[in-house]
Amino acid sequence: MSTGSADHADIDFYFDPICPFAWMTSKWIRIVQAQRDYSVDWRFISLRLINSHLDYDTHFPEDYPAQHTAGLRLLRVASAAREQHGREAIGPLYAAFGARIFEAGPVEGRSPGWQGTPELAADALAEAGLPASLVDALEDTSRDAEIQAESDEALSLTGKDVGTPIVHFEPPAGVAFFGPVISRLPDEEQAGQLWDHVVGLARFPGFAELKRSLRERPQLPSFGVTAQETGKTEDWHAGSRRLKK
Repeated sequence: MSTGSADHADIDFYFDPICPFAWMTSKWIRIVQAQRDYSVDWRFISLRLINSHLDYDTHFPEDYPAQHTAGLRLLRVASAAREQHGREAIGPLYAAFGARIFEAGPVEGRSPGWQGTPELAADALAEAGLPASLVDALEDTSRDAEIQAESDEALSLTGKDVGTPIVHFEPPAGVAFFGPVISRLPDEEQAGQLWDHVVGLARFPGFAELKRSLRERPQLPSFGVTAQETGKTEDWHAGSRRLKK
């Protein structure tokens, strides 16, 4: 049964639409949400904005600036949708973004940043039952201040040396944590068990971090990994396969 108050959801989930691990975690959270009757407030954190102080050429693979910018563009659309249609519009819109970005196989020849195109945004808006006119927000940089503020809010819960997603359970006083970063989607039984373990660990007084940078490539069609396969293990140095130069 939902424990959220009139002012707060049971879970605040901070996401960037471009992050595959945020997408995997969100799919798990949706399973838990249905099992526990939790309310979820889908909130914004922009990888492009929280990394704006870094030199992308020396810290990231070459396609990251375009990808992170695409995520910011989609968050502008989500910001406009939330403003005009309420917070309940964001869950379906994020699901529509993710389905198009991650649940289709890799396509050769796409330019970096294809995720932030008007065509993808328009298709996602249509699926979420939202007006096509919201596509115009892709270019609306006036929304970046709101997205920056929400990103800063997310980082204030965990500290700055994290990425996406950030999960805040029973806000405002409840526990918050980065991740968990998962490469495989748990089944129905595992989903609840994993949730209980993660929350139990996060609630332990003084707990700070449990981490490894070795990750399997996520079981997502966009990575060419099926649900029956185990993705190749890679070292996501600092959480993003950063390059050392």
